[in-house]
Amino acid sequence: MFFQSKLLLTVAAAGLAGFIGLVATGPASALSMQECSAKYKAAKADGSLGGQSWNDFRKTKCGTDDTAATSAKSAAKPAASAATAAAGGAVFPTAVNPKYASETPGKARMHTCVDQFNANKGKNANGGMKWIQKGGGYYSACNKRLKGG
Repeated sequence: MFFQSKLLLTVAAAGLAGFIGLVATGPASALSMQECSAKYKAAKADGSLGGQSWNDFRKTKCGTDDTAATSAKSAAKPAASAATAAAGGAVFPTAVNPKYASETPGKARMHTCVDQFNANKGKNANGGMKWIQKGGGYYSACNKRLKGG
């Protein structure tokens, strides 16, 4: 029994060492979150973290995600501008409907926007926007206008 557990521990340690050797190629090659998590857990287990938090460890040891973050931000900007362009053809309410005065401001805005969205459906006046969509849908644009933002 003791021999089996010792053998298992040795194999696990060798596998972990090999994995860390594979992963520790430097910050030039960004690691996936799963690989970085395994590396963090290994460092935590052997006590080499030195009080570093997960975010600090990820930034220093797992490579830079600057290119991925930059491309994600640049992809989000055209989507937002497309939603804004589509909002140009949409009809929005100018004020919160008085019949929703007893509700909280957020719910009153939402119900007012829902009423206008459904009224626009029949006239095809939603500017090609869906109620909720990536980059901001009808609800998001309507809510901003009613808030005054």
